[in-house]
Amino acid sequence: MKNMSGLEGAFLHLETPATPMHVAALFLLEAPAERSGDFAGEIRRQLLPRLALSPPMRARLAPMPLGFANPVWIDGGAPDFSHHLRYVVLPEAAGFSELEACVAGLHATLLDRRYPLWELTIIDGLATGEIALYLKIHHAALDGVSGMALAAALFDETREPAQVPADWRERIGAAENPGIGQRLGAALRQTAFQCVNAAKALPAGLQLLAGLVKADAKDKSAGMRQNLAFGPKIPLNVPITGERGFSAVSLSLSGVKEIARRQDATLNDIVLTICSGALRRYLQEHGGVPRKSLIATMPVSLRAAGDTDTSIQATLTLVKLATNLADPLRRLHAVRAAAGAAKSLTTHARSVIPTDFPSLGAPWILSVLASLYGRSGLTKVIPPLANLAISNVPGPRRPLFLAGARVRACWPLSIVTHGLGLNITVFSYGDSLDFGLTVARAALPDVHSLARALTIAYGELQQLSQAGPVLPNTAPRPRHRVSKARKRDPESPSTAVSAATGNKASG
Repeated sequence: MKNMSGLEGAFLHLETPATPMHVAALFLLEAPAERSGDFAGEIRRQLLPRLALSPPMRARLAPMPLGFANPVWIDGGAPDFSHHLRYVVLPEAAGFSELEACVAGLHATLLDRRYPLWELTIIDGLATGEIALYLKIHHAALDGVSGMALAAALFDETREPAQVPADWRERIGAAENPGIGQRLGAALRQTAFQCVNAAKALPAGLQLLAGLVKADAKDKSAGMRQNLAFGPKIPLNVPITGERGFSAVSLSLSGVKEIARRQDATLNDIVLTICSGALRRYLQEHGGVPRKSLIATMPVSLRAAGDTDTSIQATLTLVKLATNLADPLRRLHAVRAAAGAAKSLTTHARSVIPTDFPSLGAPWILSVLASLYGRSGLTKVIPPLANLAISNVPGPRRPLFLAGARVRACWPLSIVTHGLGLNITVFSYGDSLDFGLTVARAALPDVHSLARALTIAYGELQQLSQAGPVLPNTAPRPRHRVSKARKRDPESPSTAVSAATGNKASG
């Protein structure tokens, strides 16, 4: 039995049919040289023991009486694969756009809380002969970093599959079944622990806040006000329904690193600038660019190095994307400064940022608030604090394999909510940056237009960096070295289809 933190519980209680709170990944596996056997069946056989032996895949919710506090996680025993593991065949000769549409539909459905909170769908039928895996798991169960640790347990590092114990079924223990008294005791002990910790952290938090306000008064470019402002009202910031859209784009990691090196910026600075350029282009084609800059909310990991625990250890920060600047080089400069200020603020505050808080009554309060907020239409009138979410998750440099097949790409899917209808999550894998664009169709019906704009923005930065001067680094933050990447020939912008059909390095 494991207690749930206040932050994990919040993801659970804020969930509604219009705002599912799971995250996911779309893995694309190369086609075998000769696909004569049951490739999908072999993938399933390889996955069964790995899924069954992974603790997050067995963790199930055990609710508190009357839902007065967060539930606890218990070991649910052997997973019911008839529920968790699905198989979908796309229409005959399906292309990548059909795969994206299929995944968008799968991402729109809620996870069943009677079971461990995950599903894995094997998707067959692509005209290329490739197989796709769509794995979704509730955000209450893990964050991006711990999700990568889970992926490492499911995939191999070589084409030769890892040996699985022959008695793997016997190694799975019986399901836990804690009584009401055990669950109540766990909730009360955790609440006491949370209250004590909150009281201990309060003086340090107030002292830090006072120091930041004082520093901000002296240097407005490096403090809290650098990014803290309301964003402009745009079509992304509306009430949403449960309908989802999805598009996948892959860019060259070494190409992005080369831009970062030439511009004395970080990899994350360039990712943000690519997103900024894409959004500006998209808005030019869909109603016009606001005079105020769009603002992105970004999760920042609070984990210590090497920590792969499945609990959520992250906070959010805000970054201005400088979409109001037409010149790409000036835009990059502004984004770099804003990202530096945000990182500096988070670095100073990370020791007192809470990821846990008392949860007595939280299930009732948060569930009611989530339901009322969705029905109230407040997002139509309240200026948004952020216009979209952007997340950058580092992944493995070496290729992954399953059933002897190389994983060609891993595109992430994430959460959108009322007033925040676009989420761009980026995953680095091998020599690729895999962008997953998750949208609420009510907010952004033409996600493929934004995907095309993303590749154009990347090509634009490539050309500028090859021809233009290096910007001086005036960002108010410590320098972070970017490893020098092998210089590549300029790539023409590639759509998700070209990325899926061969624009991937083997690592």
